[in-house]
Order: sequence, then C-alpha cells, then structure tokens
Amino acid sequence: MKYSQHVILMARSALDEMSATGAFVRTPSTFRSWISRDPNSPFPAESGRYHLYISYACPWASRCLAYLKIKGLDKAISFSSVSAKWGRTKETDEHMGWVFPASDSEEDGAEPDTLNGTKNVRELYELASINYSGKYTVPVLWDKIQKTIVNNESAEIIRMLNTEFNDIAENANLDLYPPHLQPQIDEINDLVYDAINNGVYKCGFAKKQEPYNEAVIKLYEALDKCEEILSKQRYLCGETITEADIRLFVTLIRFDEVYAVYFKCNKRLLREYPNIFNYIKDIFQFPGVSSTVHMEQIKNHYYGSHPSLNPYGIVPHGPNIDYSTPHDRARFSK
Repeated sequence: MKYSQHVILMARSALDEMSATGAFVRTPSTFRSWISRDPNSPFPAESGRYHLYISYACPWASRCLAYLKIKGLDKAISFSSVSAKWGRTKETDEHMGWVFPASDSEEDGAEPDTLNGTKNVRELYELASINYSGKYTVPVLWDKIQKTIVNNESAEIIRMLNTEFNDIAENANLDLYPPHLQPQIDEINDLVYDAINNGVYKCGFAKKQEPYNEAVIKLYEALDKCEEILSKQRYLCGETITEADIRLFVTLIRFDEVYAVYFKCNKRLLREYPNIFNYIKDIFQFPGVSSTVHMEQIKNHYYGSHPSLNPYGIVPHGPNIDYSTPHDRARFSK
C-alpha cells in the first residue's frame, strides 16, 4: 500500500504535512519565478540585486548556499541565515517557524534581517504576498528591487545559480548540470529525492508504524544502491561532480549526527558504508562546500524545534565526525 492521500490543507511547517494514514507528504513550493541571463527578463541576473535567505540547518537551503559558494557567486548574491531553533512567528496564533536573531552576537551562524527588517521568515512571505497562506520555508531567493520572493523552490534555485549568473560567476566554467549527463542526473535525482532526501523525513515524521516501515525500507534500499554506484566511480554520475552529488550530500552530512537518532534511521550508520562515508568527505572537502556545513546549527535545530519528537530539547553529544580527514575517492581519478 502506498501512502499518498491528501495532506492537511494550509500546512505551514513540515510537521503539518501529514496524511490521514499517518504518513509525511511534502507539499510543493509556491513562488516559482525565474531569474534569467536575458536583460529584458522580469528578473534579470544582476550582481547585487538578489539576496538568499537560508538556514544552515535546512538541507534544502544548504544546497542553494553550496551552489552560491561552488559557483563563486557569494560576492554577487548576498545571503544570511536564520536562527537554528524555530520560534513563535506571531502573537495571534501558535505557528512556530524560522526566526531571525535580535543581534549579530546572539547566535553563531545567524544574523538579523538587516535587508527587510523582518523578525521571521513568515513576515518575509507576508511582505511578498498579503494573501499568502502556505508554508513559510527557506530557502528564499529575494529580489531587492521588486521587494518580493522570486523563488522558494531549492531545486529551481540551484539550476538558476548554475547557469543564469555565469556572466558574473567566478567559477562560470563549472557546470553541475551538463547537457550530456542530464538524463543520468535526473534519474539519480528521482531516486535520491524520494527515497533519501525526503525519505528521512518520511521516517522521522511518520505517526504510524506501517508508513515508517515502508519509508525506512525504501531509504536503505536507495543507500545500498548509492554504495554500489560509488564502489565503481568517484561520483554518482561518473568522474565529475554534478548536481546529483550536491543534492545527496546535504542529506548524508546530517545522517549520522541527526537522522540516525532523531528520525529513527538507525538500521545502518553511514560510516558503516565505506564508499558512502569516504564520498561524504570528498564532497565536504570540495572547494566552498565545508563552509556551508554548520553542525551546531543543524543539531540545535532538529533536536530543539520539534517538541512532539523531542519534548525536552536535549541535543546528543556526539558523534562529532571529522569530515576533513583524508578519503580514498581519488583512486577513481584518471
């Protein structure tokens, strides 16, 4: 049996996205405009025009930040991070979501919204659309001129960052979605998104045993498949790093520290997969990527933001894995 019944309407956070069967079902993003190299576009690719709001804790936002760093766009597109833990977003209701700290010194890795002066991401969405009624998620790609959200779908934001800013990117020649690999990347993405990226949430947010069982079996089948692929080649689609690797990495880097414990993904730790574990180190050490991983923020968010899963908000002490140590992936290099 597949658990795909309709999710509760008006979901405003991941914890609301639950079907009648107790299965987690992610709802789609809503702001889907496109930044283009065409100067006549409604959203032209211009240096200094856009701002990326992220959370270091969020894998979807972190993959956008990884692209910003990898492509050498952090001078052309500004970015800032919210606080790790969710907080109240409005006095008139009980919604908990991404909030900004009151000052730069309040929390390492987070900063106030000096661009728009909002106190939380919910206010950003309401600034962009007075009739908005969906989730208040990161990433948010913001247009400083039109004062609105361009896009909040990470899969589309990374495609824009890969191609549309190449006239101003420091690493314009690096193509993470090259034409000759696109069919292969798309195939890997389909597997990774459903079973791994989203799969860990299906495990962690399941409210009944049967959907959890289905999700965790599918998760480990996909991880076994990745281990097999990575036993034969350096990256998921061959000897070149691609979009597929970044999309997988943001989940893998959180796995042993958070998902294995918090989301009950404990059948096998990733450091027990020799190829996957060395692969995580390889991607982590790719220029620009390590600066996007803030493990303290990651752990503080997950363990501190969902009282229904962790009532006392206790953050586990370990395992504190050092991903900067040597790996063996260069053995595949020609």
